[in-house]
Amino acid sequence: MAASSSLFSCSIQGAVPFQKQSDLVSMQIKHPRLLLPNEKFSQSQTLCRAPKTENLPSFSVGKKFQLDDVIEAQQFDRDILGAIFEVARDMEKIEKRSPGSQILKGYLMATLFYEPSTRTRLSFESAMKRLGGEVLTTENAREFSSAAKGETLEDSIRTVEGYSDIIVMRHFESGAAKRAAATAGVPVINAGDGPGQHPTQALLDVYTIEREIGKLDGIKVALVGDLAHGRTVRSLAYLLARYNDVKIYFVSPDAVKMKASLESLRNVGDLESHIFYSFQNDIKDYLTSRNVEWEEGADLMEVASKCDILYQTRIQRERFGERTDLYEEARGKYIVDPHVLEMMQKHAVIMHPLPRLDEITVDVDGDPRAAYFRQAKNGLYIRMALLKLLLVGWNFSLGVSAESLRNG
Repeated sequence: MAASSSLFSCSIQGAVPFQKQSDLVSMQIKHPRLLLPNEKFSQSQTLCRAPKTENLPSFSVGKKFQLDDVIEAQQFDRDILGAIFEVARDMEKIEKRSPGSQILKGYLMATLFYEPSTRTRLSFESAMKRLGGEVLTTENAREFSSAAKGETLEDSIRTVEGYSDIIVMRHFESGAAKRAAATAGVPVINAGDGPGQHPTQALLDVYTIEREIGKLDGIKVALVGDLAHGRTVRSLAYLLARYNDVKIYFVSPDAVKMKASLESLRNVGDLESHIFYSFQNDIKDYLTSRNVEWEEGADLMEVASKCDILYQTRIQRERFGERTDLYEEARGKYIVDPHVLEMMQKHAVIMHPLPRLDEITVDVDGDPRAAYFRQAKNGLYIRMALLKLLLVGWNFSLGVSAESLRNG
């Protein structure tokens, strides 16, 4: 979505931002709304000014959220990440204060999912409802929408944006989220685009690491499992590169390494595999360009003894097409079980984007270092924060709805 506007803190209840005038610094309020640019005001009106800017980061100075859409992890710098995490911590308080805030009352979110999802779709829908908003949902848009009739993604987006204020989309094609954002006039959030990226998962992953380990600088992270097709590990690696003295270990079966040879990809025999080749290389090239230390390892036990975070992923059968032989070759090679726990440091944690199959045994669940269900819960807070920021910006106080401000 292409738009620019600013949000302002006002001295009376009932004022809302006029989101079409990004360069206004102060304005007068007569009724519970802002005056339009061509309206006049009297001395009896109440003054509404942007907050002072001294010693404040740019994202808190009466401005809208810097991003119009959330498409890829590279959009976020360290300062924005820290600010989003602060908002997420506020969201934790809202979630505990049932029935919760109403700051998104009057807003509609459309979830457009062309691939299966449990946690991502439900956490977004829960996030919207916990903030007072409403949800329009389609669970399997690839099969049960006009896409099955041949409708283009662009036409679907143009239609859905007419019914909603924000679109959350999961798609089977890498790059689909960028296409949607280029088409839409409302914010678009990428909830996973094929083997491409999953930026909101990466945000909740980094948030979880900070909550569990207590820091983000100087950590060692093992990315384990399907690194060839894993959009979660791609996005996470991009975000980890924002922090200092991070080391990343890549541990995966040969068939799904982060970097594969072009010849082996030709053997798979489809265009998507050639796309994988560039994807797999761009992560390592990016880490190197950011002076992030990384290393490939084959011994899970050895890596587990060194790392602060063991980030396990499943081998994604749906990405192998007809090459079930490659899937069978990869699955079951690296399994986190009590023997791996014995090698891990006491402060270290196990994470997983879920769903899991057999790559983490159920007898690990009871160990306090098993953080994956806490990780999933954190997805609610991060997505609440993103919806709040994209729709109403930084400055709305908790417990006050945008609708109440509009209606006085």
